[in-house]
Amino acid sequence: MRAKKSLGQNFLTSLSVVGDIVRAAKVTGGDVVVEVGPGKGILTAALLKYARRVIAVEKDDRLIPYLEEKFKEEIKNKNLTLVHGDILKLKIESLKLKTGSYKVVANIPYYITGQLLRFFLEHKIKPFSITILVQKEVGQRIVARPARAGGGGKESILSISVKLFGQPRYVRKVNASVFSPKPKVDSAILNIENIRPPFKTKAEEGHFFKILKTGFAHKRKILAGNLRGLFGGETTSSAFDACHINEKTRAENLSLPDWKCLAPRLNFRARP
Repeated sequence: MRAKKSLGQNFLTSLSVVGDIVRAAKVTGGDVVVEVGPGKGILTAALLKYARRVIAVEKDDRLIPYLEEKFKEEIKNKNLTLVHGDILKLKIESLKLKTGSYKVVANIPYYITGQLLRFFLEHKIKPFSITILVQKEVGQRIVARPARAGGGGKESILSISVKLFGQPRYVRKVNASVFSPKPKVDSAILNIENIRPPFKTKAEEGHFFKILKTGFAHKRKILAGNLRGLFGGETTSSAFDACHINEKTRAENLSLPDWKCLAPRLNFRARP
């Protein structure tokens, strides 16, 4: 069965990498694991050895009968629940899961990395942890620290968002050679733990993301320039002074604490 290019499929072939993913996710006998994109089931089989229950969500019509046959005993014993559908359209409530009661483990098409992370991290029924394969550079960017946090990396909306909801950890690089077909880039195992709601209300969360997206709206412009269009020069300057941020700083150089300092000092009231 060949991978579907339209679905961004790259089947994992290495049992060694599979073992590292399961260990990174710290899967134990009491865990319920939601696996996204089981493919041909190499990771599914390993998860079933350790987890109490696996819920595998597969979008590809062709793979459902294959997986049903391969894991017919596990399905019969209710150790495995096979769900045919698109994870991004799935109602987590239908799986009868509670916040913190499940772990997400996945080898996903890289073009949905951001969407998938936002889906689970922003959902009201949040997972206990997320362990996924991502493009190596994306994984490095997510865990990198900018200069203002004592590092040499650059932030993005995705990296700030992940750090806002949990604690990301770059586990290891995964060579492109362990996938079929072989992708053009190397991958990495990314683990996110300590997932929690970052704000007391959805209104606060929405406000924070509006400011974050405004700040990154025009990457070549300095951050203060992006924000002045909404808040005016005086409000923007006052917020930057209060947070000890140079107005010539770009959005990618700010750390999460910087954004959390700016957000409550800026509001979206119409300018006079």
